[in-house]
Amino acid sequence: MSEALIKHFATKLIAWHGKDGRQGLPWQSIRDPYAVWVSEIMLQQTQVATVLERYPRFMKRFPTVKKLAAAPLDDVLAEWAGLGYYTRARNLHACAKQVMEEFSGKFPADPLSLEQLKGIGRSTAGAIAAFAFHERAPILDANVKRILARLFGIEGAIQEKAVNDELWLLAKTLLPKNAKDMPVYTQALMDFGATWCTSRKPVCLSGEKKCPFEKECQANLSGQVLQLPRKVIKAKSPEFNCDLLLLRHGDSVLLQRRPDKAIWGGLWSLPESAWRAKEKNSNPSTNNLSVKELFQLVLPDEKSSSVFKSCTLIEQGLEIKHVFTHRRLWMQIWHVTSSLAVKFSGDDLKWIPLRQLGNYGLPQPIKLLLQGLSLARGDDLRN
Repeated sequence: MSEALIKHFATKLIAWHGKDGRQGLPWQSIRDPYAVWVSEIMLQQTQVATVLERYPRFMKRFPTVKKLAAAPLDDVLAEWAGLGYYTRARNLHACAKQVMEEFSGKFPADPLSLEQLKGIGRSTAGAIAAFAFHERAPILDANVKRILARLFGIEGAIQEKAVNDELWLLAKTLLPKNAKDMPVYTQALMDFGATWCTSRKPVCLSGEKKCPFEKECQANLSGQVLQLPRKVIKAKSPEFNCDLLLLRHGDSVLLQRRPDKAIWGGLWSLPESAWRAKEKNSNPSTNNLSVKELFQLVLPDEKSSSVFKSCTLIEQGLEIKHVFTHRRLWMQIWHVTSSLAVKFSGDDLKWIPLRQLGNYGLPQPIKLLLQGLSLARGDDLRN
């Protein structure tokens, strides 16, 4: 391992950022740990272009950790709608409450204490500590792992514990000596991985720009830039079918709150059946269902005969395909009209007027579906 590269890595990276790093992002140059935290969570698994639009809006609605902690979860989920990975939103809300209750509304500066907060892992804790408190704390997100694996020629899959431990040790060793350099250094690491040392089109292979580490990068010198870091080959994502009930009464639609630990946990969605494994080379089910059969699939706990008797129409609607990170789902929509606003047991089923749907956190494909209905009658779900 090159001692010279270790010695001057931070200085060289900071110099690169001054010339070629991203500038003017709304979360840059701020030291408010709350604002830093929100940006770090939002940037996880969400493209920067999307966050550029949504981050200012979120901060305007919830400007302080106290405001966020006091807000109803439904308001937080509604504001998060469309960003995906909704566990992040639930954790944001829970973490805000935790900061208020355990730390009197002030984020701790110590990375180890930050790691104890809901939804904050080691790398995010390091980023908050570095940006907000100038702590010499390392980060190790996917971009940083790729940079270090390539520069230092680290073999082995990055999912392996031994490799991950080696990368953490290296990340700590490379930190700048002066704590005041931590914000720009941490931002430079993120930017370098996101814009130059990218997964598929790093600048060293394009010939358009000269990488500052070109002559020291072990992956470049050995012709393994696209082979490092090593990754475990993922199995093909499984596919599933399910049926969704779009039950309407007048200008209202029936929504069901999803269980916290389920996909789209805590959001309001259409009542749905259990997922069924999609058979290979088979078409999605197009069987005609009776209202009673449909209710038995999607609302098996609702046994009142008045539910079935009040429904006057059933029509097979669109089939929507939605791709998750690790699975694919085919959702068959069934349109049913009810002559009565039937009361259902429990608090997880609610009749919502179409004009009020923008106040609820909805999964993106369901939001788009219902927005089509809403626009057809002159309303608009968009916040």
